[in-house]
Amino acid sequence: MLQTAFGWTGTHLHRFVVQGREYGIGYVGGPSFGDDPRRVRLGDLGLRPTERFTYHYDFTAGWCHDLRVEQILAAEPGRPLPVCTGGRRAGPPEDCGGVQAFLENTQPHHILTAAIRAAEILGMLPDDEDCTRFGEHRDELAGLLPLLGVDRFDRRTLNRALAAHAAAGTSAA
Repeated sequence: MLQTAFGWTGTHLHRFVVQGREYGIGYVGGPSFGDDPRRVRLGDLGLRPTERFTYHYDFTAGWCHDLRVEQILAAEPGRPLPVCTGGRRAGPPEDCGGVQAFLENTQPHHILTAAIRAAEILGMLPDDEDCTRFGEHRDELAGLLPLLGVDRFDRRTLNRALAAHAAAGTSAA
């Protein structure tokens, strides 16, 4: 669910550290974990409201999220869980270089530079159907676009993605 919330794919090593114990999926050449995380449920960990735990994603990039249990709700038919009740700013794009690179690239002057460069590239688009000049800049523009949406957070879109993810998980079981 966290990867869905951030728009990440889950292709990097990741783990949870809950009450001093690590949970994650082991990979050849990576760390190993005692429990199969596909069988461990958050509700089985005995967490209480206000209790904290961490989520580490992409070990080389150094993402470490400090999570806190806000509330524990009983499942009710017709009420989708999990649900995002609020947020601020978009999550960092996957493979953006880690915490330091993300912070450096999201400074206002970098975002302004990215916006100006994107406008320059889009200004190169011809009026006709021939988009060959744009093709040369497709990768550069794709790299700029996440920076341009750094302040945008869309709770409704995230909740639709979480609901779809939850529905896919329950239908697969």
